[in-house]
Amino acid sequence: MSDLHLISHHLCPYVQRAVIVLSEKSIPHRRTYIDLAAKPGWFRALSPLGRVPVLETGGRVLFESQVIAEYLDETTPGSLHPADPLERARHRAWIEFGSETLATIGKLYNAPDEAAFAAAADTLRGRLERIAPEVAGPFFAGEKFHMADGVWGTIFRYFDTFDAIGDFGLMPETAPMAAWRAAVSARPSVQQAPPEGYPARLVNFLRARQSHLGGLARRACDRPANPV
Repeated sequence: MSDLHLISHHLCPYVQRAVIVLSEKSIPHRRTYIDLAAKPGWFRALSPLGRVPVLETGGRVLFESQVIAEYLDETTPGSLHPADPLERARHRAWIEFGSETLATIGKLYNAPDEAAFAAAADTLRGRLERIAPEVAGPFFAGEKFHMADGVWGTIFRYFDTFDAIGDFGLMPETAPMAAWRAAVSARPSVQQAPPEGYPARLVNFLRARQSHLGGLARRACDRPANPV
């Protein structure tokens, strides 16, 4: 039995990074989901930053999602990174860019009013437009799925819900970007990274925000399915 224990939260996109690597490489593990609004004492003792994911293994604790993902990749056969050192470094740079993009998504759904929302949307749109020319298709670097694809799959997942709330014009209208989003979204490891019930949980999370997007989400959910 594997000693790998991943401590997670149902909505955390950073947890999904580790889960995608675990899935892609068929790594046995066990997983525990916690409520970050009521962190158990044992978790506070384990996590130096009080965040998920946390990985227990070999009697030690690893924290920070990309550190965990890299450890899982390095300690198992094969690699989800390119073999060439320069290309591998380039992928890691765009992974970090993905982390900054997730931070912008947080600003978008927390924006208190329409003006702040529009500013966050512009920033997010700019980030997506910046990475678009780097995409080879169908995946980030061509035919092979890499760790960078998994990271961006966790980003694209948000847009499935955003698109159901309103047409915000966030995604660049380029064929490679659309194909990349479709390819990573169809990847089984990406599809299965969040736990069952994730879409409804995300909608409920957004509806509960006292933010501009929260208000839009509440109105979208309250609209009749077939208005007369």
